[in-house]
Amino acid sequence: MLRPATAYIDVMATLRAAQKAMTRKLLLETALNLFIEQGYAATTIDQIASAAGTTRVTFYAHFPSRSELMRTLIDENLNAELARTRSSSHGSTARELVDVVRAGNPERIGRWIVETSEHWPVVEPILRTAREAAVIDPELSTLVDRWMEEAISDIAEGLDLANRFERRTRHYRGVLAMAQFDYTAQHWPAPAWKIKREQMFEILTSSWVALLCD
Repeated sequence: MLRPATAYIDVMATLRAAQKAMTRKLLLETALNLFIEQGYAATTIDQIASAAGTTRVTFYAHFPSRSELMRTLIDENLNAELARTRSSSHGSTARELVDVVRAGNPERIGRWIVETSEHWPVVEPILRTAREAAVIDPELSTLVDRWMEEAISDIAEGLDLANRFERRTRHYRGVLAMAQFDYTAQHWPAPAWKIKREQMFEILTSSWVALLCD
């Protein structure tokens, strides 16, 4: 049985850890909101700290730089939103996407596209900010490309598991599929396209089926 002093220390340690996690989460959320409102380039560390109700010192206790915070938004927030987990082979993975591609079923592909599009309001502001950040901070120049490559690798893995198409073409098929999906996500809704959302998904699904199914 823990002595009262030891129990107190344990409780305080747990509270401090919870407070630290809450502050870190608040800094990430506040930074993203500021990036969206005024742009990555115009947002300073002092502004992020102040808007989060904390200090520059506290910011640096969680993130060594603004660019590292941006990297965390991709590695943690974006991957969590899309249920992507760590992968020893290619950074992160969405096992559902791998399974959908492996199955090669048009209905499942269409359903995955529609369901994933529901995350666009959260996903696209992060990716848009990351693309802007890559212009400002050279160390982030490959951030979005690396993340896209991880999604492409999921598609290639699904094709590998299905042993579908010539091996050397599988990765490129993933490149084309994700390029279509990403461009649509970035620009939808686009009035110039003059197309309904349902039609857009139907055409996008048909294109994925042609690329990824027998």
